[in-house]
Amino acid sequence: MSFRNSYFYSVFWQRFRGNRFAMAGGAIVAGLFILSFLAPYITPYDPATIDAYHVLLPPSAAHWMGTDELGRDVFTRVVYGARISLKVGFVAVGIAVAIGTVVGLVAGYYGRWVDSLLMRFVDIMLCFPTFFLILAVIALLEPSIWYIMLIIGITGWMGVARLVRAEVLSIKERDYITAARSIGASNARIIFRHILPNAAAPVFVAATLGVAGAILTESALSFLGIGVQPPTPSWGNILTSGKDYLEFAWWLSLFPGVAILVTVLAYNLLGEGIRDALDPRLHR
Repeated sequence: MSFRNSYFYSVFWQRFRGNRFAMAGGAIVAGLFILSFLAPYITPYDPATIDAYHVLLPPSAAHWMGTDELGRDVFTRVVYGARISLKVGFVAVGIAVAIGTVVGLVAGYYGRWVDSLLMRFVDIMLCFPTFFLILAVIALLEPSIWYIMLIIGITGWMGVARLVRAEVLSIKERDYITAARSIGASNARIIFRHILPNAAAPVFVAATLGVAGAILTESALSFLGIGVQPPTPSWGNILTSGKDYLEFAWWLSLFPGVAILVTVLAYNLLGEGIRDALDPRLHR
């Protein structure tokens, strides 16, 4: 690692750890990963096993978040549901970032008619109500977590494309890009070796914030019954089963709702903290 990169990471970490909200968000996100990966060792219950003798039990020492209408442990289902939410968030955002980065790089670097054509396509995509487009597509297909991740990804790349384009328009006019051209570097080498690494910071921030949006979208789709299908636990479908028992089994809706709230808030705090740490204008 060069001295320059080492200094950059040192300054970034110093700024980031000075933001208590960002550190709290990062700790919650790390805790969710640990919780989801260690789920079989944390809880003795199976998320899909039906127990007719322990239906709709309130929270207790045996069942920390109570049981649902089929006797399944709610804490276990919430923990296993974190796996689904994290998977959807990262895969969907990965697809969106990949598409948006390529479109932004090409539009910003080549400019002229290429830029105009790609940006008008971005404008057209932004005109569609994304959530209703997702609803329409999934309604025509068989409900599947893979379809959900793919559709969220291919309908969420426009913001990343605009961010990357704006960065590329600035970076490509700098002296080291001119020097690379003067020694005969190819366009591909300039784009991927010199421009992309220097345009990655806002993309990383957008990806972090995008995970929160993808989790909300997946939860909403599962709540409507066209997302992750039972018996696979998802925070959205746990909420769906809980709404029919809200008057006397409040725990069925409270705990998955709190899980969604805390997770989305944590990712937003983490993303805002990363953005602030990367912005030198806030630390003069």
